[in-house]
Amino acid sequence: MRISGNTIFIPGATSGIGLALATRLHDAGNTVIVGGRREELLAEIAAQHPGIDTVRIDTTDADSIAAASADVLARHPGLNVVIAMAGIMRVENWPAGGFRHDAEDIVTTNLLGPIRLIDVFLPHLLAQPDATLMTVSSGLAFVPLRVTPTYNATKAAIHMLSETLRLQLAGTSVRVVELEPPSVATDLMPGQRDSDFAMPLDAFADEVLTILRERPDVTEVQVERVKFLRYAEQRGDYPDVVATLNAADPHAAA
Repeated sequence: MRISGNTIFIPGATSGIGLALATRLHDAGNTVIVGGRREELLAEIAAQHPGIDTVRIDTTDADSIAAASADVLARHPGLNVVIAMAGIMRVENWPAGGFRHDAEDIVTTNLLGPIRLIDVFLPHLLAQPDATLMTVSSGLAFVPLRVTPTYNATKAAIHMLSETLRLQLAGTSVRVVELEPPSVATDLMPGQRDSDFAMPLDAFADEVLTILRERPDVTEVQVERVKFLRYAEQRGDYPDVVATLNAADPHAAA
């Protein structure tokens, strides 16, 4: 993915990692469109970051995705990058029961949302001479955090979906890039912003932009901090990493 000269749509970017990347990508010389559910946040972003466009989208709603895609493509026909950023994370205790509704919400947002986004935007991306589809998995796609079973599962699914789409899109103009964050100081989970285990948001976003700038052909964007989880099985210390992760703060990886 080239670092400038793109038109980029980032649904789920009204806060946290998405907004941090959106502002940096805009400053790097890209046209950026931020998507989100809350109109007041979108208005605030537009006011604070002149030049960033916004669109209302609820990635849990297929009709909203379809309407937002039509709006984005009508206003930005040169769109060539989609970053499927929206995601939620909740603590679940399956032995205690009563987890189904949370689990279904997580699957709808973290897995069905990206699938629906890809469905509506892929035909357009395939028609562009140089396009990128960026998915967002997690360090927890590779090592499980005990208290977030459905989140772990959806992020593992996103990783394998990314791997498979890369195979299917080989030879086309669309590159598939997977962003694999560690725990980052955001509000994804209560207390995560202030967790000692979370990577500072600015440091994370800056390192991601450095990776994209220095390695335009990268397929998995991994800051150094996530490699402890990402390569545990390859290193042969997977059981130790699982134990270390789950002995730490519950926000140790997201």
